[in-house]
Amino acid sequence: MSRSEAVTIDYVESLLTHAEQKGYDVNSLLKSIGLSRADIEGREDFPAEQFGQLYQRMMWLVQDESFGMLSGGRMPNGTFRMMCFSVITCTTLGEAIRRCGQFYEICKGPTVKPHIDIEGSSAVFRYVALSSMPADTVKRLVSDETPGLIRSTLSIWHHFMSWMVGYRLPLEKVAFTFASQPNLNDYQNLFQCPLEFNAPENCLVFPAAQLEMPMMQTAETLRSFLRTAPYQLMVMVNGDRSVSAQVRGLIGQDFSRSPPTIIEAARALNMSSRTLRRQLEREDTTYQALKDQSRFAAAQEYLNYPGISVQEVASMLGFTEPSAFVRAFRKWSGMTPASYRQSHRADAAR
Repeated sequence: MSRSEAVTIDYVESLLTHAEQKGYDVNSLLKSIGLSRADIEGREDFPAEQFGQLYQRMMWLVQDESFGMLSGGRMPNGTFRMMCFSVITCTTLGEAIRRCGQFYEICKGPTVKPHIDIEGSSAVFRYVALSSMPADTVKRLVSDETPGLIRSTLSIWHHFMSWMVGYRLPLEKVAFTFASQPNLNDYQNLFQCPLEFNAPENCLVFPAAQLEMPMMQTAETLRSFLRTAPYQLMVMVNGDRSVSAQVRGLIGQDFSRSPPTIIEAARALNMSSRTLRRQLEREDTTYQALKDQSRFAAAQEYLNYPGISVQEVASMLGFTEPSAFVRAFRKWSGMTPASYRQSHRADAAR
């Protein structure tokens, strides 16, 4: 989770456009997190950390956690947290997604819910109407929404499912009801799979076998996840298609649990561990080096949140003792976590 991670600027523009359509003062919203229109204009991407802050501020302002996503209604603040608590005891990804749908059924506000269907060897994630709503609810809802909002919705759910299983969920296809967009490269970098436009529905398609993957998160890792939400659901993957980049995606951003072993990573990439080691050697790195780099990047990101203490960051990164974290961080950066945090705050104030 390095600070270099970013979302495409279209994410920001889509959210602000949606806010303007709802009658909110966008200039005041930007000012509340220390930004102005000039900070956005002419940019190609936007720091994921700042976008997370912007999104959090918007949800607090409108008191609607579904703002900027498909839902068909308002979802009071705290809804996402309660949904997470309801799924954290599930044993598999498929069970967790089904429980999300059940949660939407009893949650006041939305008119549509996430749903999974098995079609041959593939699982299809789509939105369907709540049981109390007309069958054409999704079609009517989608017709009134922008491509950016639909894209964001599918991306957020993809990242959420990936977080649940502890690695980037491989996609076979993503389909959209709208036409191909000018920023097609952003879509390709975001989903990293074949894209279909002018499709009958909006959906994510992935191997059905993934539904049986075990839920890797616990109540403890959920607390870490919620402390920095929605950052991990918004972060934009870059366009690097190297094996190293794929491994970093599998290692993920949550180190309060053990990252996958090289054998597990190789299996997820459909290769042997020997082949994976050889591929990484060609890219002048090792599996251990990638784990260290990912943990360092995560440490930097968590330290950027002033409400999280150094001791809490150490725990979130899987260190049993804060002193061990301090030693590791000094080895990675040449400074202590406290010095890094102080330096970051000074840079932000300039």
